[in-house]
Amino acid sequence: MSRYEREFETDWKTLEKDAATDRAYAIGVAERLGEYNREELEAIYVEMDSAYHRSMVELAYDEGRNEAKTAAKSADGDHDAVWAQLVEGETIVVDETDLPTGGRDGLPEALEPSELLDRQNVDSTEAVDRPDFLER
Repeated sequence: MSRYEREFETDWKTLEKDAATDRAYAIGVAERLGEYNREELEAIYVEMDSAYHRSMVELAYDEGRNEAKTAAKSADGDHDAVWAQLVEGETIVVDETDLPTGGRDGLPEALEPSELLDRQNVDSTEAVDRPDFLER
């Protein structure tokens, strides 16, 4: 069983565009590592409903091949490490309390919420009241 088959199900009926590009990328990486799966790639091409989406799949495939070539040079021939780095990837979970909220790492002051665009209350009649200088 190839790396691709261990990572992805090959008995799919339909694919969404994002899943198709992910799979094409993985096929490109696997091909650079010596595991060819042209039938799966052709099936993904056929599944795409427009030339644009087919070109995106082809670009993802090419990108996978190119990145695997570069990664293989630095991994000293460790194909499993290249596959793990490029396809499996490490999922990074960010805690909401760690998100920048201001200061140097937050939003610039110009992008912070402003009261200028706030609407008046619907029930407010202050805008149509008689001005104070006309009152006795």
